[in-house]
Amino acid sequence: MLTSTPNVLRSDRPSGPLQATVMRAELAAMIDRKAPTDGSHATAIPRLALARATQMQKPVRAMHEPAFCVLAQGSKRVLLGDEVYVYDSSQYLVVSQNLPVSGQVIDASPEAPYLGLRLSFDPKDIAALGLELKLGEQVQRRASERGIFTGELSTTLLDPLLRLVKLLDTPEDVSALAPLITREILYRLLRSPDGWRLAQMALVDSHSQRIAQAISLLSQRYQEPLRVEDIADSVHMSVSSLHQHFKAVTAMSPLQFQKQLRLQESRRIMISEHVDAATAGHRVGYESQSQFNREYSRFFGLPPARDVKRLRELQLGARPNN
Repeated sequence: MLTSTPNVLRSDRPSGPLQATVMRAELAAMIDRKAPTDGSHATAIPRLALARATQMQKPVRAMHEPAFCVLAQGSKRVLLGDEVYVYDSSQYLVVSQNLPVSGQVIDASPEAPYLGLRLSFDPKDIAALGLELKLGEQVQRRASERGIFTGELSTTLLDPLLRLVKLLDTPEDVSALAPLITREILYRLLRSPDGWRLAQMALVDSHSQRIAQAISLLSQRYQEPLRVEDIADSVHMSVSSLHQHFKAVTAMSPLQFQKQLRLQESRRIMISEHVDAATAGHRVGYESQSQFNREYSRFFGLPPARDVKRLRELQLGARPNN
């Protein structure tokens, strides 16, 4: 077994590409077995989800929570604002803030399905380990950066990932070992060249931590007519500083962020609660139905009724009519 050589797999020294290829193949086989059908699959391990797709997909917009995303096979395109991030099995993607992104599987087939996993993070765990590693000074010296980035998927990360996924075969070990392995993965990420970018959102009094507070406020009160001045006051920043650091982290302004939250929530309401567009728009804070329809169509590419109809057909496995 691969885990029989821990001194090699857990070394900080770079390992050969052949070893990484073998480990990715083993991870792909595990995900293929545990996620036998297309879609996202929750697991017995807290905050770990597996995913499978056998064909390219249309972009899917959603709020992405802080997470570590890995592909064992296939590739994916993620959009934040106008920025594009593409990654495959040689890389990982980290989202360090709650961000409205668009994700699209771009390399998948029945013969070689897209196989991936997502390990979500608790900001408290990031903060605690970041303090333990004394990353605060390093974070304070840096300017705010995007709350999303890619990095090389090395064997030092593949090793604990494999051990974590293998716990699905021994559920009696999950409660004792999963937290330890998850902490090891987080440790490896924080020690990576871009680890400070993950730490910056959780360390007290960093600009990115204040932006995380602003994002939380917007997420809780998205339907209210918030003023930027009030948001800035609530996180103890000037308006100009809030704009600067908010855009650095999210690639958009606070009010653009709020608009995307409203539109995504309206879509969720229409699908899950079976309400019409007028009701959904009003519930998320729109006073003008025409403005809601216009902004929804621009954001999702279809008017509300047609978009929801298409999504329901997809959920039922029907062929969508555009």
